[in-house]
Amino acid sequence: MNKNFYKKVEANPIIAAVNSMEKLDLAIESPCEIMFLLTGNIFNLKGIIDQVKDQGMDIYVHIDLMEGFSKDTVALKYIHENMKPDGIITTKSSLVKKAKNMNIRAIQRLFILDSLSLETGIHSVKVTRPDAIEIMPGIMPKIIKHVYNKTKLPVIAGGLIKDKDDVIQSLKAGAMAISTSKKEIWYM
Repeated sequence: MNKNFYKKVEANPIIAAVNSMEKLDLAIESPCEIMFLLTGNIFNLKGIIDQVKDQGMDIYVHIDLMEGFSKDTVALKYIHENMKPDGIITTKSSLVKKAKNMNIRAIQRLFILDSLSLETGIHSVKVTRPDAIEIMPGIMPKIIKHVYNKTKLPVIAGGLIKDKDDVIQSLKAGAMAISTSKKEIWYM
């Protein structure tokens, strides 16, 4: 990650995860300094990115969720060169590798469902070396600590974060930031 990302997370560890267009303006107006974009398509993505960046926010595009783009190197390169987000989010190890080869900041999202997905995820990020890992659900302090200790990569906790206590517990466990679509938490 770049130094700017760390400065913004240090100033405010809450990341606005925008999963619907109705939340876009609310997220831009929030005190969050970073946005994870979980919605969009080939027609509106550039406008969204420009709008968010014009307000001084960093924006990371969850490329797996963007409609109208294939999940390949060409789409990744097109988004990076023409739309200029600060980075991408993906669950796909192959896209993380491609992003890293193109000097695109990449956050790998891991869904931790059981012991097998935990170990598989740890192995995957050790190989791909994303800039950060987003763990879902983010309400597992022991798992956050375990993943950080095994990978030494920055961890972002996301998913099922419901209240201030969830935020505090995840940060205490070693998460550097919390991503949430719950707008009430954006104002913590």
